[in-house]
Amino acid sequence: MSDPFADFTTDDIRALIAQHPLAWVCSVGDAPSEAAQLPLIGEYDEDGRLLSLIGHLGRANPLYDRLRAQGRALLLFSGPSAYVSPEHAGLRDWAPTWIYANLRITAEVTVDAALTDEALDVLIGAMEHGRQAPWTRAEIAHRYHGMASAIIGFRAWVTGIAGRFKFGQDERDAVYRTIAERLAEPAVTPWLRRFNPDR
Repeated sequence: MSDPFADFTTDDIRALIAQHPLAWVCSVGDAPSEAAQLPLIGEYDEDGRLLSLIGHLGRANPLYDRLRAQGRALLLFSGPSAYVSPEHAGLRDWAPTWIYANLRITAEVTVDAALTDEALDVLIGAMEHGRQAPWTRAEIAHRYHGMASAIIGFRAWVTGIAGRFKFGQDERDAVYRTIAERLAEPAVTPWLRRFNPDR
């Protein structure tokens, strides 16, 4: 039996990462795991498939040594989520549930000081895009190199992607429509529509 919540597209992956770039980066291997939340920006091929993610971390972060030694990581992205009460469904004999999105990405990681400037510029460009006066690192040029010496860039080359996008696809039409009308969660509403376009 197929899982309706595991049916997602490259566009869905791209949207989730763009809207929720702060991911858990977890080391993998025999040693006890290290993990840190880090902002990551996706890099895509001409067909929109996720190829890699670029980011940076502090050299003092225990994850730094682990990534250098192991060269692999698990990246965990959490998207929008909301609790759904029977009140939202309009049914007292309906069990509460949670709607959410997540991605679990395995990757081969290259940690390299030569990537640091690029990683910062890509992140700043993505986060400052659309602002009236976008900030650039040139504005702290007088102290940038001192700050940058404490961090290092990395690129995570994607080796596998799994995820779940649970937005009421399994609900009866009438129940779904009631939830969509009553659930006042602005971050979730576009995703409900995205995964139920004909309802």
